[in-house]
Amino acid sequence: MKTLESIRYEVAPVQGGYTDQILELDLTSLAISTIDVEPGYRRKYVGGRGYAIKMIWDRTTKETRYDSPENILVMASGPLGNEPRFPGTGKFVVGTISPLTDTFIDSNIGGHFAPLLKMCGFDALAVKGISKKELVLIVDGDEGTITIAEAPLYGEEIDSGGLSYGEALIRDFTGGEFTENVAAVTTGNGALNARFGIINSLFYDRRRKRIRSKQAGRGGTGTVMRFKGLRAVLVRSSLPRVQANHPVDKKSVQEAGAKLKKVISQQDPKQLNLGAWGTPVLVEYMNKFHLLPVNNYQYGQHPDAPEVFADVFLNRYFERKVPDGCYMGCNLACAKGAENVVLTRGPRAGEKVGIDGPEYETSGAVTCQGIFDPPYIMEYNWYCDEYGLDTISMGVTAGFLMECFQRGYLTVQDTGYELSWGNIDSADRLLHETARGVGIGKICGQGVHRAKQWVAERWALRTKKSIEETMDELNKFAMEVKGLEFSMYICKESLAQQGGYGFSLKGPQHDEAWLIFIDQVHNEIPTFEMKAQALKWFPLIRTWFNAVGLCKLPWIDVRHPEAAKTDNPSQNQPTLEYYAKYYGATIGEKKTVQDILDDSERLHLLQKMINLRQGKGTRAFDQIPVRAMGPAYFNEYQSRSDYYDEWLKEHLAKDENYPTTPEERHQVILKLRKDAYQKLCDSVYQAKGYNADAVPLRETLEKFDLLDEKADSLLREYGL
Repeated sequence: MKTLESIRYEVAPVQGGYTDQILELDLTSLAISTIDVEPGYRRKYVGGRGYAIKMIWDRTTKETRYDSPENILVMASGPLGNEPRFPGTGKFVVGTISPLTDTFIDSNIGGHFAPLLKMCGFDALAVKGISKKELVLIVDGDEGTITIAEAPLYGEEIDSGGLSYGEALIRDFTGGEFTENVAAVTTGNGALNARFGIINSLFYDRRRKRIRSKQAGRGGTGTVMRFKGLRAVLVRSSLPRVQANHPVDKKSVQEAGAKLKKVISQQDPKQLNLGAWGTPVLVEYMNKFHLLPVNNYQYGQHPDAPEVFADVFLNRYFERKVPDGCYMGCNLACAKGAENVVLTRGPRAGEKVGIDGPEYETSGAVTCQGIFDPPYIMEYNWYCDEYGLDTISMGVTAGFLMECFQRGYLTVQDTGYELSWGNIDSADRLLHETARGVGIGKICGQGVHRAKQWVAERWALRTKKSIEETMDELNKFAMEVKGLEFSMYICKESLAQQGGYGFSLKGPQHDEAWLIFIDQVHNEIPTFEMKAQALKWFPLIRTWFNAVGLCKLPWIDVRHPEAAKTDNPSQNQPTLEYYAKYYGATIGEKKTVQDILDDSERLHLLQKMINLRQGKGTRAFDQIPVRAMGPAYFNEYQSRSDYYDEWLKEHLAKDENYPTTPEERHQVILKLRKDAYQKLCDSVYQAKGYNADAVPLRETLEKFDLLDEKADSLLREYGL
């Protein structure tokens, strides 16, 4: 690698979970600098999400877009990341202005990268500017050097791939000797051609003896990385991991970790059994409760769904004897993988590869296209990672285009081939065309929000209908909000999850508000009031994990046996107490669960202000497609007419007559669902301290010390 810039530095020690140093890289000038973080700053803007949100708020403007030089790409964990004595501490976030939403996005990711970056002396990496050349950044804590180099070339196939390139780079850097002390982030060439590019977090798994990967999948973080000219970041540190956080109260950290590990080991096998099955176990649950996306969310259940249940992947692909996990010390170990899978499609057909996944979301992205084929799910998983494409946005956008084809808005003349449900050859072709940015794949790579505009323009030209009229129809089944594609849960029957998707600040993804299980499966928030309350507290708890560097699955997916005795079992409060103890013991301050909620709400409000500044923060941008609220078309109603008719009988007002025809019942159902969603908006906005247009009140910002001059000016623009 040709060195372009290199500096020596002294590695800042970790104390109480922080180094109080941020590494900043300007790719335009190739300048390397460090930012000192004051204690008051990190208390107010906690860790991963906090640093990312605050830097975007301070350093960007309403004109900033993903391809603006001043846009910042922030990679940060938090004070609780990197503690093998506590489960799930390998997480970090990647935050930036999204190519899909044009506002702040952060995507959660695991692996060894963030723990090693912290041991190299940095709580976060912030990248700005744009390079004319493709670059690699190397942060070497062992040598005390930070280097910017020209990205090396290895050969066309390797150079185009996020997984292949990262593995070659690590091998090159280590002289062929893979080690857990080196990790990397990178992405593939597909991220150059699509707005939903991902970032791969690559690490060496000594048990599987290969490089494995986790992904920052949502919102186009990889697209930003490649547009800036950053091909990869390598980090190295040989410091020991145990107690690397240097917590203030080591004993309490160990006690809290031991208690949570005991709950996981005893309860997970009795509950979801993620340790054995991984997240693919959710396919069976979602199908049972009509929540599995089929044919672009038209249906929630399919007779072929058992073909892609977790036992199929376990028996056919997963290695039962190899313990899994994405970071040291996590006994949930739900990150599954397969070895020596022979690819049968695409440009790498015939190669034998290791595949990390599939996660539930990836399986759902394929069933969303009407496909129930395990080999294709595995290949779709690998190619998306290799290309650097989000499996969710790819699958949902493909499903949208397939439905446009089904309903006549697109023809073979538009697409080049039939985009029909369940057609693996067509779906596979679309995937590879999207990665290359050619044909209909060039449109697919823009995401649903922009693809529907293209479809409307072509349809209007063909039929002489107005674009506005066509857009109204397409918006019924264009599964996006704020520009981001829905994650893989049908929410037609879950008002709580409808709100979870609509109110989510970064768009409809499960990271912020995964209420579908406690609402539809466990039925733990049955009343309207409970649903509205959950939409206040649930996102605050869930996204706090992104701030401090933790995986949220041990909290939400492994229920503490004592939780059932509490007033709100779905909060899983006994486990939250472990997290509060771990947090306080690490940083040396007494922390309660309420402190956790307050820290998270402050970040939530600041992110809301970014949305308002970027023009995406009002009530209009919380509205969801008709299909997210109920059966958008009559065929969807017919598929579950008995259910819908019973629902209607329960929800009609006493003085209303029961509609006589199925068509009338379908329309009344949609009206009731739309009315309920607007009522939910009013209730949740009030609970959050917003006005009726979803703008935070002045007193709400004052409560969390966020009403600075910039916030004051923004509120005035919205009449407050």
